[in-house]
Amino acid sequence: MPELPEVSALVEFLRPRVVGDFIAHIDIAELALLHTADPPLDAVIGLEITGVTRAGKALILEFEGLFLVCRFARAGWLVWHDVVPTGPVRMGKGPLGMRVGLASGAGFDLTEAGTKKNASVSLVRDLGEVEAIANAGPDALDLSAEEFAEVLAGSRARIKTVLEDQSLIAGIGNAFSDEILHTAKVSPFATAEKVDAAVVHDAMVSVLTSARDAVVGLPPSKVKAAKKKLLRVHGRTGETCPVCGTTIAEVSFADKSLQYCPGCQTGGKRLSDRRMDRLLK
Repeated sequence: MPELPEVSALVEFLRPRVVGDFIAHIDIAELALLHTADPPLDAVIGLEITGVTRAGKALILEFEGLFLVCRFARAGWLVWHDVVPTGPVRMGKGPLGMRVGLASGAGFDLTEAGTKKNASVSLVRDLGEVEAIANAGPDALDLSAEEFAEVLAGSRARIKTVLEDQSLIAGIGNAFSDEILHTAKVSPFATAEKVDAAVVHDAMVSVLTSARDAVVGLPPSKVKAAKKKLLRVHGRTGETCPVCGTTIAEVSFADKSLQYCPGCQTGGKRLSDRRMDRLLK
């Protein structure tokens, strides 16, 4: 799932290429992608793009009086075209969800791999009309240490759950929450109110800032590969921790998994993995 660093990279890539350009055409290839009807999507045709911004994990194109909000979900991404393809957009064929053509001849696609279509596009007059943005907490890189401590205070939820809760902190997903907790040397199952908030906050700022700096300046086609190289524990089950040499472990859930280092984060203990525990009985 694209998180704060990758979406920041998209913003910086798109801004000099699309601001001041005009929408020539916009085509939907996946009906489930479009989450609004008023104003209609073709209301942006002929409009000038006045800005490109980010809200949490959402990419936003700004027009005079309208906002096009793109949320990528787990498998969504953006494909840039210096010359946008001219062939017809076929509904329900492959990963293509939406194609945007610009007056300059360039353009981009929003794509989503797999059969589950959870990415979304909303055209609104006010960003507050998008529920995910209206209910979002402050951006992860805008939170002071004191504000972060207030978020954790009194929470009996697992710290990983809190980091990923967009209503509390916007911009962090599964991958970078794993990396933040590894850097902080904190178990993903630790109770939020009991962790050292200052340590986790420092790790959050360090991990996200470093990742953002590493991917900003890259074209969209290279961002995902660059992100993977940055990850020290996430997606690296069975590999060796680069900090302590312990084998990286995993906990699996119904629709995702987390990775952690027992040596760095849990005092050498492996966390209970109910799915694997059942298989081994």
